[in-house]
Amino acid sequence: MGTLKTEPVRSRPDLLAPPVAAAVQAWPDEAPVDVDDVLVAPIDAELADTAAFCAAYEVELAESANCVVVAGKRGGEIRYAACVVLATTRADVNGVVRRLLDVRKASFAPMAEAVELSGMEYGGITPIGLPEDWPILVDSRVIATPHVIIGSGVRHSKIALPGPALGALPGAEVVDGLAKPA
Repeated sequence: MGTLKTEPVRSRPDLLAPPVAAAVQAWPDEAPVDVDDVLVAPIDAELADTAAFCAAYEVELAESANCVVVAGKRGGEIRYAACVVLATTRADVNGVVRRLLDVRKASFAPMAEAVELSGMEYGGITPIGLPEDWPILVDSRVIATPHVIIGSGVRHSKIALPGPALGALPGAEVVDGLAKPA
């Protein structure tokens, strides 16, 4: 995990967006990954974007995951989903994601919408604590990664956790081929 100074996530709610802190506090005892295996580390908010973060904290792109919010319309209804992919890949938004959302066209949700609906900061959105009605689509490469670094809902920290934990989140669906190489 590079040079990150991690601590147990439950001990530092100040490093989490409110919906993320609430999800961590409600972490089920029967979850396949114990909440004590979920860590958080403070970072410089100016270095939150993936490439800058990885370079500054000596984290490999292959162990860094991104969460992007996607939106599509069907019958006048906007459907949202979160896509979790490794930083070495890009979500196949207009192929796989569009079909899974059952919409004619899918695209990244506008920044203001993603921030308002998630309760998280842009550039820090994480699948932990998202609205319950959003599917969380997790690329199979993410859960095959022993440990991944992902946003914490704010730009001044990152969460480190076992990759399989992301596939076990409520509403998560592991999808082969969700992402393509970047």
